[in-house]
Amino acid sequence: MNKHINSIRHNKDTRAHIPSKEEAGYEDANEKVQSGKKVLEIPKNPVVHRGQDPELFWLNKYGNDDRDDLLRIDIRSLYRHEHIAPETLIKNLYKITETKSPQLDLFSINELFGNALEKDELEKIGEYYQHQDGWTNRLVQGDSHLVMASLLEREGMAGQVQTIYFDPPYGIKYGGNWQIKLNNRDVKDGNDEALTGEPEQIKAFRDTWELGIHSYLSYLRDRLLIAKELLTESGSIFMQIGDENVHLVRSLMDEVFGSENYISLINFAKTTGLNSNFLYGICDYIIWYAKDISKLKYRQLYSDKIIGGAGASKYNRIELPNGVRRSLTKEENEEQVPLPKGAKYWVDDNLTSQGNPLLKFIYEGKEYSGTYKTNLFGLENLAKKNRIYAASGTLRFVRYYDDFPVYPINSAWMDIGGIQSRVDGKVYVVQTANEAIKRCLLMTTDPGDLVLDPTCGSGTTAFVAEQWGRRWITIDTSRIAINIAKQRLMTATYPFYKLYDETAEDIRQGFIYKTVPHITLKSLAKDEPYATETLYDQPEVDKKKLRVSGPFTVETLQNFEPVSPEELDDEVRVNEEEGAFEEVIKQHLISAGIKNGRKDEMVVFTRVELLSHSFLHAEGFYQTAKGEVKAYFHIGPKFGTISKNAVNEAVKECRNRGDADWLVILGFSFESDISGSSQTTSVGSFEVTKARIHDDLLQEGLKKKPAKSAASFVTIGEPDIAIHKKGNTVSVEIQGLDIYDPIKDEVKPRNVNDIAYWMVDDDYDGSNFIVKQVYFCGGDSNEFDKWKKGLGEASKQATKKNAEKTLKIEIDEEAFDRLYGHISHPIEITKKDQKIAVRMISQFGEESTKVITV
Repeated sequence: MNKHINSIRHNKDTRAHIPSKEEAGYEDANEKVQSGKKVLEIPKNPVVHRGQDPELFWLNKYGNDDRDDLLRIDIRSLYRHEHIAPETLIKNLYKITETKSPQLDLFSINELFGNALEKDELEKIGEYYQHQDGWTNRLVQGDSHLVMASLLEREGMAGQVQTIYFDPPYGIKYGGNWQIKLNNRDVKDGNDEALTGEPEQIKAFRDTWELGIHSYLSYLRDRLLIAKELLTESGSIFMQIGDENVHLVRSLMDEVFGSENYISLINFAKTTGLNSNFLYGICDYIIWYAKDISKLKYRQLYSDKIIGGAGASKYNRIELPNGVRRSLTKEENEEQVPLPKGAKYWVDDNLTSQGNPLLKFIYEGKEYSGTYKTNLFGLENLAKKNRIYAASGTLRFVRYYDDFPVYPINSAWMDIGGIQSRVDGKVYVVQTANEAIKRCLLMTTDPGDLVLDPTCGSGTTAFVAEQWGRRWITIDTSRIAINIAKQRLMTATYPFYKLYDETAEDIRQGFIYKTVPHITLKSLAKDEPYATETLYDQPEVDKKKLRVSGPFTVETLQNFEPVSPEELDDEVRVNEEEGAFEEVIKQHLISAGIKNGRKDEMVVFTRVELLSHSFLHAEGFYQTAKGEVKAYFHIGPKFGTISKNAVNEAVKECRNRGDADWLVILGFSFESDISGSSQTTSVGSFEVTKARIHDDLLQEGLKKKPAKSAASFVTIGEPDIAIHKKGNTVSVEIQGLDIYDPIKDEVKPRNVNDIAYWMVDDDYDGSNFIVKQVYFCGGDSNEFDKWKKGLGEASKQATKKNAEKTLKIEIDEEAFDRLYGHISHPIEITKKDQKIAVRMISQFGEESTKVITV
């Protein structure tokens, strides 16, 4: 079928079947989980044959007290949180008038996601990690340390990643700020005065390390060790870093990968140089190592030669069609006048070589002697082809610009830099230039290979990998980063590259690439066919087709095991790790308070004390208009979901005590029953509020006492939804978010501007959230411009005919207008008790899901 909307699918590749978020905990009964490792152990110094290479030491490199040579990481599960296929989203935006037979979907929703959705309930548990689904790309929210360990051990992905692009925090400021809102990149370093009266630009903890460079090196070392295990034997890893720590990171990578596997130090231009009292720094760096240099996969990339510039600085002569050769005039050299028609650039090159025998050769009636690069037969061939030039008593080789119009790139990438153009607009504070990542991937991967990014930020690695037909897994701890990446990938369009396999069954066969001649002195002298070089960054483009991102899943690590009251009673919160975690939470409550995004709606606690109760883990005191009041805190598990039963028990105990105005449920994630319920609820004499713990608190090595403006805890807005029925269809309307203000003890309605975007699954099955509609009501109202342009181009084509039908695209302008609003496309009701799931994401990256039965 000749499709209008296309995406690249990886039909020959598979991935392990994993639970959905709604199925969290089911995998505990799975045989592989029960018999598998609970902790991953990797030697901290894996290269034992280094010989005389030096070793870098830093504080706590081998632990705090006794030397510990093993890195130990808990094995956690990953869960499918959302299923997104942009080509299904775009279907709502155009109509196809057709003749003869109705249009058929080439793929069902289940096929789009590798047949991972329609599993038999009785067989579901047994298939986790044992059954292989078709491949879908993966956007994972969680600490890369734990996510990579899960991929390695639970999903058996050792040796499956071809290239890793690692762009960690540069470690410049260990108390640095970080983007907290999807729609605002104006992050000011330490300037709390800019917060007054506006939604807060809240500090987070990404670069806040307790031991400075020592914590930073441990952070990098731990992740590099796991990353190495994921790489194929022919694989590569690229580490992007600034000049402040490049020397330390290079030494660290020597320790992990072995100095013999070092490939190159690539430098590329920054957008601007940092202020300095001395020399300005204008470069950032990419350190490149191989897993095994003897097996490295490498594809040479080329840049176009520029006359008078890079690769062709000496081409200052031309040859006219009548054979006359001359130097460029001053005006021609300065491009003030065009070259004569048919003129060719050329340069005279060396024809002699010291190691060859002395030869005598007569050229144009004159005898020349020398040690030439070819024999007499070769010299005669060159003369016949007018490739010899006599100059100052010696013979030179005539090399035309067109003989090889490109040159191999080297390690100085000064032609690229930071995000500067409107075409490649920056959407995230620390976004990396597409071109740098593109070159790294194209040098070391082929279409269909797997790429991993442990700190994906705005999703540039995923965007580039998708464009070039590579599979990808990208990870970030930040919900803001994950949501920005998700938006970017959902709305992206790409050139449609022509596939070598025209049936599109196997992307691994690659694209149809442009090639260039590589004519050499040797091939001319020996009368051999000249070589051609493949330009892997210049595939042929079909401009008549629109391509969007292929299907991908959004996944999460936080939902480990729903914690039941019985399990909590057994523990009585005496576990050392949990106790240390609660102490960290206490310190952040004191220093940062609880926020809902507005400066004047923040609770500051005068004191906080930990409790020994199973469900009320701390108490805090804060000031209101009626004086000092008490709040109780239920602190969810570090790697777990807060269960509905645990919340109920906390509410009961708070009611029994009767001395608090507020119960705050603090957690990284909540059971789906809680997520769909009211975020702030009055239970008589006190209010119950859910507050999200910032995900960066999972990172090891964070400062125990962050700056007071840090966003440790943010209350979650309660969505206000209305359903409008018309015949056998309904529409969903988002009317806003309600947020509890504990200072004034009231629930305040917030306007819809607090919503960044919202999504709909119009036939929710209770286990898999499949995004069928998406609306960017809090965006720039241009997110879908590229989709509209692409559809417009497709509709301009001549009517397409085949044996079955004639198709014509008509853009639905009303549907495009709805994309930036708060009312959904009409949803057809096809069965009794059909469930519609609505998920809203605030500008602060917090999400809330409601399931409605119609």
